Amino acid sequence: MIEFFHTFIPKAILLDTGWFKIYYYGLIIAIAISVSLFITLRLGKKLGLKSDDIFDFSFLLILGGIIGARIYDIFLFLPYYINKPLAIFKIWEGGLAIHGGIIVGIIIAIIFAKKKNISFWKLSAIIAPALALGQAIGRFGNYFNQELFGKPSNLAWSIPIEILNRPPGYESFSHFHPTFIYESLGLFFIFIILIIYLKKKIKRKSDFNNDIFPLAFYMLSYSLLRFSLEFIKIDETPYWLGLRFPQIISLTIITLSLFFIIKTHVFPKKIQL
Repeated sequence: MIEFFHTFIPKAILLDTGWFKIYYYGLIIAIAISVSLFITLRLGKKLGLKSDDIFDFSFLLILGGIIGARIYDIFLFLPYYINKPLAIFKIWEGGLAIHGGIIVGIIIAIIFAKKKNISFWKLSAIIAPALALGQAIGRFGNYFNQELFGKPSNLAWSIPIEILNRPPGYESFSHFHPTFIYESLGLFFIFIILIIYLKKKIKRKSDFNNDIFPLAFYMLSYSLLRFSLEFIKIDETPYWLGLRFPQIISLTIITLSLFFIIKTHVFPKKIQL
């Protein structure tokens, strides 16, 4: 398997009929969304949520998450999209920044919880593992697009990148770190931990109405993972204070997550949302 990744060069297009194209990226994102929806439905039913509410919430979350992820990417690369405005709509070619999806998703969850009189923390408990697994699957879309890889590498699991997809200054290098696979593996580990935690609590018939752990653990662990991996990424992104912009966002999320964890355990008053 390692040898395969070390030598195989993927193509972005799965099917091209001349007038219609199917991209691997779009197919993988569709699979990721479907799997996330399945996880959300299963967990929602076990936590006593109504099926109709779960479907409505999932639809809003998927739509809002995609829009948020796209808007965030447009914000990061505004000059590119100004010059190529039609590219805004070509999400099947890539360009979904997960931080934007997370931010919009949380806003949607807060509004939906208040409207339906459901605990936000209970909703977040079914979101967190579904999001982690969906991201783990979705990252393989970057593999087929040959994007978001890391620095040049001679490791056995490094992947070949075609010269047209190499950033300026890296044309002479052939193999690079598969950072999207590192991230995918990390997210799958986060998903496993969350599922084990939720299954134990469900088995004990515990209350999820004020349980901040699933969301806080996901936000904290994913942000630490993302912050670390950004050090070996070489794709174009804005910098601020010597850090890549995704690292700034990750640090902000880490700070907020730690705040909620400390507030809950040191000052154990219920956090109502």
